[in-house]
Amino acid sequence: MTDDSAPFREGFDQMLATLVEPVWLTFRRRAEMDRFALLGFPTRRQEAWRFTDLEPLTTAAPLPRVAANDLPSPASLAPWLLPAATHRLVLANGRVAPSLSAGPALPDGVWLASVAETLHQRPDLLEGAFGDEGGALAALNAALFTDGVVLALEPGVILETPVEVIHHTVTAGAHVRLHIALGAGSRATVVETAVGPDGENDGGVASWGNTVGVVTLGADAVLTHLHIQAEGPAACHTAAVRAVLADRARYDACAVITGARLSRRDMAVVLAGDEAEFRLYGAYLLDGGQEATLSVRADHLGLGCRTDEVVKGVLAGASHGVFLGTLAVAPGADGTDARQVNRNLLLSPTARIDTKPELEILADDVKCAHGATVGSLDEAALFYLQARGIDPETARRMLVEAFAAEVLDAVGLPTALAELAHRHLRSWLDGRDS
Repeated sequence: MTDDSAPFREGFDQMLATLVEPVWLTFRRRAEMDRFALLGFPTRRQEAWRFTDLEPLTTAAPLPRVAANDLPSPASLAPWLLPAATHRLVLANGRVAPSLSAGPALPDGVWLASVAETLHQRPDLLEGAFGDEGGALAALNAALFTDGVVLALEPGVILETPVEVIHHTVTAGAHVRLHIALGAGSRATVVETAVGPDGENDGGVASWGNTVGVVTLGADAVLTHLHIQAEGPAACHTAAVRAVLADRARYDACAVITGARLSRRDMAVVLAGDEAEFRLYGAYLLDGGQEATLSVRADHLGLGCRTDEVVKGVLAGASHGVFLGTLAVAPGADGTDARQVNRNLLLSPTARIDTKPELEILADDVKCAHGATVGSLDEAALFYLQARGIDPETARRMLVEAFAAEVLDAVGLPTALAELAHRHLRSWLDGRDS
Protein backbone atom coordinates (compact mmCIF):
# COMPACT_ATOMS: atom_id res chain seq x y z
CA MET A 1 0.00 0.00 0.00
CA THR A 2 1.13 3.56 -0.66
CA ASP A 3 1.25 6.32 1.95
CA ASP A 4 -0.78 8.76 -0.16
CA SER A 5 -3.71 6.33 -0.24
CA ALA A 6 -4.22 6.25 3.56
CA PRO A 7 -6.59 9.26 3.84
CA PHE A 8 -8.69 7.89 0.99
CA ARG A 9 -8.93 4.44 2.56
CA GLU A 10 -10.20 6.01 5.78
CA GLY A 11 -12.70 8.19 3.91
CA PHE A 12 -13.78 5.15 1.89
CA ASP A 13 -14.65 3.15 5.01
CA GLN A 14 -16.71 6.06 6.32
CA MET A 15 -18.54 6.42 3.02
CA LEU A 16 -19.39 2.71 2.77
CA ALA A 17 -21.16 2.92 6.10
CA THR A 18 -23.65 5.41 4.61
CA LEU A 19 -24.42 3.57 1.35
CA VAL A 20 -27.31 1.29 0.49
CA GLU A 21 -26.49 -0.40 -2.80
CA PRO A 22 -26.23 -3.83 -4.50
CA VAL A 23 -23.73 -6.24 -3.01
CA TRP A 24 -21.91 -6.61 -6.32
CA LEU A 25 -21.23 -2.87 -6.40
CA THR A 26 -19.85 -2.79 -2.88
CA PHE A 27 -17.58 -5.68 -3.81
CA ARG A 28 -16.45 -3.76 -6.90
CA ARG A 29 -15.80 -0.63 -4.87
CA ARG A 30 -13.61 -2.55 -2.43
CA ALA A 31 -11.61 -4.13 -5.25
CA GLU A 32 -10.99 -0.73 -6.86
CA MET A 33 -9.97 0.87 -3.57
CA ASP A 34 -7.49 -1.98 -3.07
CA ARG A 35 -6.16 -1.30 -6.56
CA PHE A 36 -5.73 2.40 -5.81
CA ALA A 37 -4.04 1.58 -2.49
CA LEU A 38 -1.56 -0.58 -4.40
CA LEU A 39 -0.91 1.95 -7.17
CA GLY A 40 -1.10 5.27 -5.34
CA PHE A 41 -1.12 8.55 -7.22
CA PRO A 42 0.78 8.53 -10.52
CA THR A 43 4.23 10.10 -10.35
CA ARG A 44 6.62 11.64 -12.83
CA ARG A 45 8.66 8.46 -12.75
CA GLN A 46 5.94 6.88 -14.89
CA GLU A 47 6.38 7.63 -18.58
CA ALA A 48 2.74 8.56 -19.18
CA TRP A 49 2.84 11.07 -16.31
CA ARG A 50 6.33 12.52 -16.49
CA PHE A 51 5.05 15.87 -17.77
CA THR A 52 2.14 16.15 -15.31
CA ASP A 53 2.65 17.37 -11.74
CA LEU A 54 -0.06 16.06 -9.38
CA GLU A 55 1.53 17.64 -6.32
CA PRO A 56 -1.57 19.80 -5.60
CA LEU A 57 -3.66 16.64 -5.22
CA THR A 58 -1.15 14.53 -3.31
CA THR A 59 -0.60 17.38 -0.84
CA ALA A 60 -4.27 18.20 -0.26
CA ALA A 61 -5.67 14.62 -0.32
CA PRO A 62 -9.17 16.01 -1.07
CA LEU A 63 -11.91 13.63 0.04
CA PRO A 64 -15.54 13.58 -1.12
CA ARG A 65 -18.15 15.03 1.20
CA VAL A 66 -20.93 12.66 2.20
CA ALA A 67 -23.48 15.49 2.03
CA ALA A 68 -23.06 18.08 -0.71
CA ASN A 69 -25.75 20.73 -0.64
CA ASP A 70 -24.06 23.54 -2.54
CA LEU A 71 -26.38 24.06 -5.48
CA PRO A 72 -25.46 26.62 -8.13
CA SER A 73 -28.05 29.23 -9.01
CA PRO A 74 -29.74 28.98 -12.42
CA ALA A 75 -28.26 32.39 -13.25
CA SER A 76 -24.71 31.17 -12.63
CA LEU A 77 -25.26 28.26 -15.04
CA ALA A 78 -26.91 30.33 -17.77
CA PRO A 79 -23.68 31.28 -19.63
CA TRP A 80 -22.81 27.60 -20.08
CA LEU A 81 -26.12 26.25 -21.30
CA LEU A 82 -26.86 25.24 -24.86
CA PRO A 83 -28.97 27.80 -26.75
CA ALA A 84 -31.47 25.08 -27.67
CA ALA A 85 -33.74 22.48 -26.09
CA THR A 86 -31.82 19.72 -24.31
CA HIS A 87 -32.20 16.80 -21.96
CA ARG A 88 -30.24 18.45 -19.15
CA LEU A 89 -28.76 16.88 -16.03
CA VAL A 90 -26.81 19.06 -13.59
CA LEU A 91 -24.39 17.43 -11.17
CA ALA A 92 -23.66 19.58 -8.12
CA ASN A 93 -20.52 18.32 -6.37
CA GLY A 94 -20.91 14.91 -7.96
CA ARG A 95 -24.65 14.38 -7.47
CA VAL A 96 -27.49 14.93 -9.89
CA ALA A 97 -29.60 17.92 -8.79
CA PRO A 98 -33.20 17.25 -9.91
CA SER A 99 -34.25 20.87 -9.32
CA LEU A 100 -31.75 22.07 -11.93
CA SER A 101 -32.26 19.24 -14.40
CA ALA A 102 -34.96 19.32 -17.06
CA GLY A 103 -35.89 18.31 -20.57
CA PRO A 104 -38.67 17.04 -22.82
CA ALA A 105 -40.12 13.56 -22.55
CA LEU A 106 -37.74 10.85 -23.67
CA PRO A 107 -38.68 8.78 -26.73
CA ASP A 108 -39.20 5.05 -26.48
CA GLY A 109 -35.99 3.05 -26.29
CA VAL A 110 -34.01 5.72 -24.42
CA TRP A 111 -32.85 5.49 -20.82
CA LEU A 112 -31.40 8.69 -19.35
CA ALA A 113 -31.06 8.98 -15.60
CA SER A 114 -28.65 9.40 -12.72
CA VAL A 115 -26.45 6.49 -11.72
CA ALA A 116 -28.31 6.35 -8.42
CA GLU A 117 -31.68 5.96 -10.15
CA THR A 118 -30.26 3.47 -12.62
CA LEU A 119 -28.91 1.27 -9.83
CA HIS A 120 -32.41 1.27 -8.31
CA GLN A 121 -34.45 0.70 -11.48
CA ARG A 122 -32.12 -0.67 -14.18
CA PRO A 123 -29.05 -2.21 -12.49
CA ASP A 124 -28.58 -4.42 -15.56
CA LEU A 125 -27.25 -1.36 -17.39
CA LEU A 126 -24.36 -1.00 -14.95
CA GLU A 127 -23.39 -4.53 -13.93
CA GLY A 128 -19.94 -5.27 -15.26
CA ALA A 129 -19.39 -1.60 -16.14
CA PHE A 130 -16.92 -0.75 -13.37
CA GLY A 131 -13.19 -1.26 -13.43
CA ASP A 132 -10.63 -1.56 -16.23
CA GLU A 133 -11.13 2.08 -17.30
CA GLY A 134 -7.56 3.11 -16.65
CA GLY A 135 -5.02 3.65 -13.90
CA ALA A 136 -5.03 4.81 -10.32
CA LEU A 137 -7.36 7.80 -10.64
CA ALA A 138 -9.96 5.69 -12.46
CA ALA A 139 -9.71 3.12 -9.68
CA LEU A 140 -10.22 5.84 -7.06
CA ASN A 141 -13.25 7.04 -9.01
CA ALA A 142 -14.79 3.57 -9.10
CA ALA A 143 -14.31 3.27 -5.35
CA LEU A 144 -15.55 6.72 -4.30
CA PHE A 145 -18.02 7.82 -6.98
CA THR A 146 -21.13 9.51 -5.62
CA ASP A 147 -23.35 9.63 -8.71
CA GLY A 148 -23.27 10.20 -12.45
CA VAL A 149 -25.28 9.90 -15.64
CA VAL A 150 -26.35 6.87 -17.66
CA LEU A 151 -27.49 7.14 -21.28
CA ALA A 152 -28.56 3.93 -23.03
CA LEU A 153 -30.22 3.69 -26.44
CA GLU A 154 -31.81 0.57 -27.83
CA PRO A 155 -30.84 -0.49 -31.37
CA GLY A 156 -32.04 1.82 -34.13
CA VAL A 157 -33.09 4.68 -31.84
CA ILE A 158 -32.15 8.23 -32.87
CA LEU A 159 -32.18 10.78 -30.05
CA GLU A 160 -32.59 14.11 -31.85
CA THR A 161 -32.38 16.36 -28.77
CA PRO A 162 -28.88 16.68 -27.29
CA VAL A 163 -28.09 15.40 -23.81
CA GLU A 164 -26.46 18.12 -21.72
CA VAL A 165 -24.44 17.19 -18.64
CA ILE A 166 -23.24 20.06 -16.43
CA HIS A 167 -20.60 19.31 -13.78
CA HIS A 168 -20.62 22.11 -11.18
CA THR A 169 -17.99 21.46 -8.53
CA VAL A 170 -17.14 23.68 -5.57
CA THR A 171 -15.91 21.01 -3.17
CA ALA A 172 -12.92 18.69 -3.23
CA GLY A 173 -13.17 15.10 -4.34
CA ALA A 174 -16.27 14.90 -6.54
CA HIS A 175 -16.02 11.52 -8.31
CA VAL A 176 -18.54 11.11 -11.14
CA ARG A 177 -19.44 8.38 -13.65
CA LEU A 178 -20.70 8.85 -17.20
CA HIS A 179 -21.93 5.72 -18.96
CA ILE A 180 -23.04 5.86 -22.60
CA ALA A 181 -24.21 2.75 -24.43
CA LEU A 182 -25.61 3.08 -27.94
CA GLY A 183 -27.21 0.04 -29.55
CA ALA A 184 -26.66 -0.92 -33.18
CA GLY A 185 -27.65 1.85 -35.57
CA SER A 186 -28.55 4.36 -32.84
CA ARG A 187 -27.42 8.00 -32.67
CA ALA A 188 -26.99 10.56 -29.89
CA THR A 189 -25.27 13.84 -29.06
CA VAL A 190 -23.79 14.54 -25.62
CA VAL A 191 -22.41 17.83 -24.30
CA GLU A 192 -20.36 17.76 -21.09
CA THR A 193 -19.48 21.06 -19.44
CA ALA A 194 -17.37 21.30 -16.27
CA VAL A 195 -17.60 24.63 -14.44
CA GLY A 196 -17.03 26.06 -10.99
CA PRO A 197 -16.61 29.33 -9.12
CA ASP A 198 -14.01 31.89 -10.19
CA GLY A 199 -12.38 32.11 -6.74
CA GLU A 200 -8.79 33.24 -6.45
CA ASN A 201 -6.00 30.70 -6.62
CA ASP A 202 -4.13 30.99 -3.32
CA GLY A 203 -2.05 27.90 -4.00
CA GLY A 204 -4.54 25.46 -2.49
CA VAL A 205 -7.06 23.13 -4.08
CA ALA A 206 -10.58 24.54 -3.75
CA SER A 207 -12.19 21.78 -5.79
CA TRP A 208 -11.35 18.55 -7.57
CA GLY A 209 -13.59 16.84 -10.07
CA ASN A 210 -12.54 13.33 -11.13
CA THR A 211 -14.72 11.89 -13.90
CA VAL A 212 -14.71 8.50 -15.64
CA GLY A 213 -16.62 7.97 -18.88
CA VAL A 214 -17.42 4.55 -20.33
CA VAL A 215 -18.62 4.58 -23.95
CA THR A 216 -19.87 1.54 -25.85
CA LEU A 217 -21.00 1.93 -29.46
CA GLY A 218 -22.77 -0.89 -31.27
CA ALA A 219 -22.50 -1.56 -35.00
CA ASP A 220 -23.30 1.56 -37.11
CA ALA A 221 -23.95 3.66 -33.98
CA VAL A 222 -22.87 7.32 -34.01
CA LEU A 223 -21.98 9.44 -30.97
CA THR A 224 -21.09 13.14 -31.08
CA HIS A 225 -19.43 14.17 -27.81
CA LEU A 226 -18.46 17.76 -26.94
CA HIS A 227 -16.46 18.33 -23.76
CA ILE A 228 -15.88 21.82 -22.34
CA GLN A 229 -13.70 22.26 -19.25
CA ALA A 230 -13.92 25.78 -17.78
CA GLU A 231 -13.41 25.36 -14.04
CA GLY A 232 -12.03 28.04 -11.77
CA PRO A 233 -8.34 28.89 -11.21
CA ALA A 234 -8.22 27.03 -7.87
CA ALA A 235 -9.67 23.80 -9.29
CA CYS A 236 -8.14 20.50 -10.30
CA HIS A 237 -9.86 18.46 -13.00
CA THR A 238 -9.08 14.90 -14.06
CA ALA A 239 -11.06 12.79 -16.48
CA ALA A 240 -10.68 9.43 -18.20
CA VAL A 241 -12.76 8.16 -21.13
CA ARG A 242 -12.69 4.60 -22.43
CA ALA A 243 -14.62 3.91 -25.62
CA VAL A 244 -15.14 0.66 -27.55
CA LEU A 245 -16.43 0.84 -31.13
CA ALA A 246 -18.07 -2.02 -33.00
CA ASP A 247 -18.30 -2.45 -36.81
CA ARG A 248 -18.77 0.86 -38.64
CA ALA A 249 -19.44 2.76 -35.42
CA ARG A 250 -18.35 6.40 -35.34
CA TYR A 251 -17.21 8.45 -32.36
CA ASP A 252 -16.89 12.19 -33.05
CA ALA A 253 -15.28 13.98 -30.11
CA CYS A 254 -14.44 17.62 -29.53
CA ALA A 255 -12.62 18.88 -26.41
CA VAL A 256 -12.18 22.53 -25.40
CA ILE A 257 -9.99 23.00 -22.31
CA THR A 258 -9.48 26.44 -20.74
CA GLY A 259 -10.09 26.11 -17.00
CA ALA A 260 -8.60 24.79 -13.75
CA ARG A 261 -5.19 25.23 -12.22
CA LEU A 262 -4.37 21.62 -13.13
CA SER A 263 -6.26 19.44 -15.58
CA ARG A 264 -5.75 16.17 -17.39
CA ARG A 265 -8.01 14.32 -19.83
CA ASP A 266 -7.12 10.75 -20.82
CA MET A 267 -8.93 9.14 -23.76
CA ALA A 268 -8.50 5.46 -24.68
CA VAL A 269 -10.47 4.49 -27.78
CA VAL A 270 -10.57 0.91 -29.03
CA LEU A 271 -11.70 0.51 -32.64
CA ALA A 272 -12.64 -3.12 -32.17
CA GLY A 273 -14.90 -3.59 -35.19
CA ASP A 274 -14.20 -3.34 -38.90
CA GLU A 275 -14.46 0.12 -40.50
CA ALA A 276 -14.95 1.86 -37.16
CA GLU A 277 -14.11 5.57 -37.11
CA PHE A 278 -12.81 7.92 -34.42
CA ARG A 279 -12.41 11.66 -34.86
CA LEU A 280 -11.03 14.03 -32.22
CA TYR A 281 -10.69 17.76 -32.64
CA GLY A 282 -9.51 19.59 -29.56
CA ALA A 283 -8.02 22.79 -28.21
CA TYR A 284 -6.39 23.76 -24.93
CA LEU A 285 -6.12 27.50 -24.23
CA LEU A 286 -4.09 28.34 -21.15
CA ASP A 287 -2.81 31.40 -19.31
CA GLY A 288 -1.08 32.31 -16.05
CA GLY A 289 0.34 29.23 -14.31
CA GLN A 290 -2.19 26.72 -15.66
CA GLU A 291 -1.16 23.20 -16.60
CA ALA A 292 -3.24 20.96 -18.86
CA THR A 293 -2.60 17.52 -20.33
CA LEU A 294 -4.54 15.86 -23.13
CA SER A 295 -3.59 12.21 -23.57
CA VAL A 296 -5.16 10.17 -26.36
CA ARG A 297 -4.60 6.56 -27.37
CA ALA A 298 -6.43 4.97 -30.31
CA ASP A 299 -6.08 1.19 -30.69
CA HIS A 300 -7.02 -0.14 -34.13
CA LEU A 301 -8.04 -3.78 -34.01
CA GLY A 302 -10.49 -4.15 -36.91
CA LEU A 303 -10.06 -3.93 -40.67
CA GLY A 304 -10.30 -0.60 -42.49
CA CYS A 305 -10.61 1.61 -39.41
CA ARG A 306 -10.05 5.38 -39.55
CA THR A 307 -8.79 7.88 -36.99
CA ASP A 308 -8.37 11.61 -37.47
CA GLU A 309 -6.99 13.69 -34.57
CA VAL A 310 -6.21 17.41 -34.70
CA VAL A 311 -5.36 19.11 -31.41
CA LYS A 312 -4.27 22.73 -31.06
CA GLY A 313 -2.78 24.57 -28.11
CA VAL A 314 -2.66 28.28 -27.30
CA LEU A 315 -0.34 29.03 -24.38
CA ALA A 316 0.14 32.39 -22.68
CA GLY A 317 1.74 33.58 -19.45
CA ALA A 318 3.70 30.83 -17.67
CA SER A 319 1.26 28.09 -18.65
CA HIS A 320 2.23 24.53 -19.52
CA GLY A 321 0.46 22.38 -22.10
CA VAL A 322 1.01 18.67 -22.72
CA PHE A 323 -0.18 16.51 -25.59
CA LEU A 324 0.42 12.76 -25.55
CA GLY A 325 -0.92 10.88 -28.54
CA THR A 326 -0.55 7.26 -29.60
CA LEU A 327 -1.89 5.61 -32.73
CA ALA A 328 -1.63 1.84 -32.32
CA VAL A 329 -2.34 -0.68 -35.09
CA ALA A 330 -2.66 -4.32 -34.07
CA PRO A 331 -1.44 -7.25 -36.19
CA GLY A 332 -3.96 -7.96 -38.94
CA ALA A 333 -5.65 -4.56 -38.72
CA ASP A 334 -5.05 -3.97 -42.41
CA GLY A 335 -6.51 -0.95 -44.16
CA THR A 336 -6.09 1.32 -41.14
CA ASP A 337 -5.98 5.02 -42.09
CA ALA A 338 -4.90 7.17 -39.14
CA ARG A 339 -3.65 10.75 -38.79
CA GLN A 340 -2.59 12.69 -35.72
CA VAL A 341 -1.60 16.36 -35.65
CA ASN A 342 -0.70 18.64 -32.73
CA ARG A 343 -0.12 22.34 -33.41
CA ASN A 344 0.80 24.85 -30.71
CA LEU A 345 0.91 28.64 -30.54
CA LEU A 346 3.10 30.25 -27.85
CA LEU A 347 2.03 33.78 -26.90
CA SER A 348 4.65 34.24 -24.18
CA PRO A 349 8.37 33.42 -23.80
CA THR A 350 7.59 31.75 -20.46
CA ALA A 351 4.88 29.42 -21.80
CA ARG A 352 5.87 25.76 -22.29
CA ILE A 353 4.65 22.85 -24.38
CA ASP A 354 5.54 19.17 -24.23
CA THR A 355 4.20 17.19 -27.17
CA LYS A 356 4.76 13.51 -27.83
CA PRO A 357 2.92 11.95 -30.79
CA GLU A 358 3.71 8.25 -31.32
CA LEU A 359 2.97 5.42 -33.74
CA GLU A 360 2.84 1.72 -32.80
CA ILE A 361 2.27 -0.14 -36.06
CA LEU A 362 2.21 -3.95 -36.20
CA ALA A 363 0.47 -4.34 -39.57
CA ASP A 364 1.73 -3.75 -43.11
CA ASP A 365 -1.18 -2.46 -45.21
CA VAL A 366 -1.81 0.83 -43.37
CA LYS A 367 -1.58 4.60 -43.81
CA CYS A 368 -0.51 6.36 -40.64
CA ALA A 369 0.97 9.81 -40.07
CA HIS A 370 1.67 12.10 -37.15
CA GLY A 371 3.26 15.46 -36.53
CA ALA A 372 3.67 18.33 -34.10
CA THR A 373 4.53 22.01 -34.47
CA VAL A 374 5.32 24.81 -32.03
CA GLY A 375 5.49 28.47 -33.07
CA SER A 376 4.45 32.05 -32.40
CA LEU A 377 2.04 34.39 -34.15
CA ASP A 378 2.76 34.99 -37.81
CA GLU A 379 4.42 38.42 -37.99
CA ALA A 380 3.52 38.79 -41.65
CA ALA A 381 -0.16 38.19 -40.89
CA LEU A 382 -0.01 40.70 -38.03
CA PHE A 383 1.57 43.29 -40.32
CA TYR A 384 -1.07 42.62 -42.99
CA LEU A 385 -3.94 43.24 -40.53
CA GLN A 386 -2.35 46.33 -39.00
CA ALA A 387 -1.68 47.76 -42.44
CA ARG A 388 -5.43 47.73 -42.95
CA GLY A 389 -6.12 49.82 -39.88
CA ILE A 390 -6.59 47.10 -37.27
CA ASP A 391 -4.90 47.85 -33.93
CA PRO A 392 -2.22 45.37 -32.74
CA GLU A 393 -4.24 43.83 -29.90
CA THR A 394 -7.29 43.25 -32.08
CA ALA A 395 -5.07 41.78 -34.80
CA ARG A 396 -3.52 39.33 -32.32
CA ARG A 397 -6.93 38.34 -31.02
CA MET A 398 -8.21 37.71 -34.55
CA LEU A 399 -5.28 35.44 -35.38
CA VAL A 400 -5.55 33.47 -32.12
CA GLU A 401 -9.29 33.02 -32.56
CA ALA A 402 -8.88 31.85 -36.15
CA PHE A 403 -6.14 29.40 -35.11
CA ALA A 404 -8.23 27.78 -32.37
CA ALA A 405 -11.61 27.97 -34.12
CA GLU A 406 -10.42 25.75 -36.94
CA VAL A 407 -10.70 22.62 -34.79
CA LEU A 408 -14.15 23.62 -33.52
CA ASP A 409 -15.43 23.81 -37.08
CA ALA A 410 -13.65 20.75 -38.45
CA VAL A 411 -15.55 18.15 -36.42
CA GLY A 412 -18.87 19.28 -37.90
CA LEU A 413 -20.74 19.91 -34.66
CA PRO A 414 -24.47 20.59 -34.83
CA THR A 415 -25.20 24.33 -34.95
CA ALA A 416 -26.17 24.71 -31.28
CA LEU A 417 -23.02 22.88 -30.11
CA ALA A 418 -20.78 24.87 -32.44
CA GLU A 419 -22.25 28.13 -31.11
CA LEU A 420 -21.56 27.02 -27.52
CA ALA A 421 -17.96 26.05 -28.31
CA HIS A 422 -17.28 29.33 -30.11
CA ARG A 423 -18.91 31.30 -27.28
CA HIS A 424 -16.57 29.58 -24.86
CA LEU A 425 -13.55 30.41 -27.02
CA ARG A 426 -14.57 34.08 -27.15
CA SER A 427 -15.09 34.08 -23.38
CA TRP A 428 -11.50 32.93 -22.89
CA LEU A 429 -10.24 35.63 -25.26
CA ASP A 430 -12.33 38.25 -23.46
CA GLY A 431 -10.80 37.17 -20.17
CA ARG A 432 -7.29 37.68 -21.54
CA ASP A 433 -8.24 41.10 -22.94
CA SER A 434 -9.73 42.34 -19.64
